[in-house]
Amino acid sequence: MGILNVTPDSFYDGGRFRNSSAVMRQVDQMLEEGATFIDVGAYSSKPNADHISEPEELERILPIVDLLIKNFPEVKLSIDTFRSEVAKQCIEAGACMINDISAGHLDDKMLKTVAILKVPYIMMHMRGNPKTMQQQTEYDDLVKDIIFYFSERINKARTLGIHDLIIDPGFGFAKTLEQNYELLNKLELFKMTDLPVLAGLSRKSMIYKTLESSAEKALNGTTVLNTIALQKGASILRVHDVKEALECIKLTQQLH
Repeated sequence: MGILNVTPDSFYDGGRFRNSSAVMRQVDQMLEEGATFIDVGAYSSKPNADHISEPEELERILPIVDLLIKNFPEVKLSIDTFRSEVAKQCIEAGACMINDISAGHLDDKMLKTVAILKVPYIMMHMRGNPKTMQQQTEYDDLVKDIIFYFSERINKARTLGIHDLIIDPGFGFAKTLEQNYELLNKLELFKMTDLPVLAGLSRKSMIYKTLESSAEKALNGTTVLNTIALQKGASILRVHDVKEALECIKLTQQLH
């Protein structure tokens, strides 16, 4: 899953893809390198990210969806949003999947909307919202608590008729650096949900803070952690760098 942030403030690529030609070049490259999905987000979810209104999010994202559907008719667009109206309008414009960082907690209409739209739904684990999540990192048992969280969310989604589900344990969301590594170390335990697991590790602070570098220098570290995630059962890698991620996938598949 190739990441396309059309935000001015995302932690790694904020502001890089704010005009049509830059967006087209980036998506063309990611598809050429082997991306299965393009995940488009117009609301930055980095820690302490600024809040934007629903109209502003729609104003940012809908022209991009239209642009990509027109120029890449076969593209599979995932929409990174926690707002049901954004999800609805983007699916109606041609996107095919919703990626919700809040698993429906930040908009009580989201699950019902996805059920009506009948599209795949990625639900991520997070506490609070991007502004407050890093103050909510206390757990009785990290992995057990997250699995219970997913159990409740999955049950609610299925009750509404959503059956095409993917879970994302939410690396970097309401988790300390140490907790992120505990989560990665125990990632195989999420197989008990019997759902595909998405790993979003790309260039995150758990990598560059450990290596005392920066997001710009975190590609090699990303490759290492993506490989570990695949070995522990991840089904989808959400990445900024598609070519390198696909190499991880091919080499890991060769082992099996």
